[in-house]
Amino acid sequence: MTTSSSRADSGFAYSRSFFENLVDTALAHAKKLGATDAGAEASEGCGLSVSVRKGELENVERNRDKSLGITVYVGHRRGNASTSDFSEAAIAQTVQAAYDIARFTAEDPVSGLPDEEDIAKEHPELDLFHPWSVTSEQAAKLALECEEAALSTDKRITNSEGAGVSAQQSHFFSAHTHGFRGGYASSRHSISVAPIAGKGDDMQRDSWYSSMRSADELASPQAVGRYAAERALSRLKSRKIKTTECPVLFESPLAVGLLGGLVQAVSGGALYRKSSFLLDSLGKPVLPRHVDVAEDPHVLRGKGSSPFDDEGVVTRARKVVDAGRLEGYFLSTYSARKLGMKTTGNAGGSHNLILSSRLTKHTDDLDAMLAKLGTGLLVIELMGQGVNYVTGDYSRGASGFWVEKGRIAFPVHEITIAGNLKDMLMGIEAIGADAYTFGAKTTGSVLVNRMKVAGS
Repeated sequence: MTTSSSRADSGFAYSRSFFENLVDTALAHAKKLGATDAGAEASEGCGLSVSVRKGELENVERNRDKSLGITVYVGHRRGNASTSDFSEAAIAQTVQAAYDIARFTAEDPVSGLPDEEDIAKEHPELDLFHPWSVTSEQAAKLALECEEAALSTDKRITNSEGAGVSAQQSHFFSAHTHGFRGGYASSRHSISVAPIAGKGDDMQRDSWYSSMRSADELASPQAVGRYAAERALSRLKSRKIKTTECPVLFESPLAVGLLGGLVQAVSGGALYRKSSFLLDSLGKPVLPRHVDVAEDPHVLRGKGSSPFDDEGVVTRARKVVDAGRLEGYFLSTYSARKLGMKTTGNAGGSHNLILSSRLTKHTDDLDAMLAKLGTGLLVIELMGQGVNYVTGDYSRGASGFWVEKGRIAFPVHEITIAGNLKDMLMGIEAIGADAYTFGAKTTGSVLVNRMKVAGS
């Protein structure tokens, strides 16, 4: 992957200093109107997306957007408004709109900016900005190479849903009247493909992608294409199985969803609304004793890295789950106050979570995990949104492979896996060394001791 990038060649229309002036103007206007407190953020994003299908260019899209958002507090009443017009008149109108909303909104005793002692004073440089000055022609060439690699892997790859290349970057500056000032630039680039294998009644699709902060770290188009093709080919001659109960091994990209389920259940909004199956779990076991969950917001080039959260609150590395026991929730200032607790610096979500097991050996690749599974189901695709976070009930369409004596026997499709997330999390028997990062979460494949599998 050849790239060309420099901080000077960012492609941004606005400078950091311009955004600082914009935000300061908005905050000054809010104070003049009589706001008790106020916060503002100016941001800009731009990028290029190119898609191809069956050797032909399908789409070239350039995006550029900008925004100024203002939040105004009148006592414990809050108003918010935004604009994409950066003129002084538009800023004044937007601040006025936010102020008017605040005046007529019901009072909320916990509403307000973060406490000053929680605000990030230092902002570590996390190497998040790597602009990719790829042209539409170069991006199309990479996408075509990726698709061609998939199509030429095997003559049974008969079609394609297309391949794509995306280069995106953004920057922002944010400040509020409790003393926070900060902002940074970030980038996210990707390459993806979705080939189709087989024909007639036996057709299967799969996909793969690579996504990184820096284009230098993307997998090659050939590697992405070949791997996507191999995944699609492996699913040919899928069959149904009889309804059963068995252990289930979640492939690592799907296992990230189990970690996501845990995060959702112990996030402030779900907890104060009492819409979580893990209410009052702090200090209690939520995972087996061999399992830990760590959060590190300061990983260089991490997809979930940030020196501060969406409110300007300092972010810190911590153990969320230690030896199976829940050590911390995911709280913003508002949700923390609703629960009578302190913010954890998670306004806007989690930061670089890693699900790991103290039993995992470096040799625990997918083959080793299949051996631990023994006889049961390896799941590589999930469909539907069948998770009830109030009760923990879990039921989703799935496809994958039936495994016998630690070896893949045949591909399976049109099945449903069901259980309860609380039991599934406590039933994690092993986590593989085949770690995969999806967004801000990382885990290896995850073996759950028992689930219902509904087939024919």
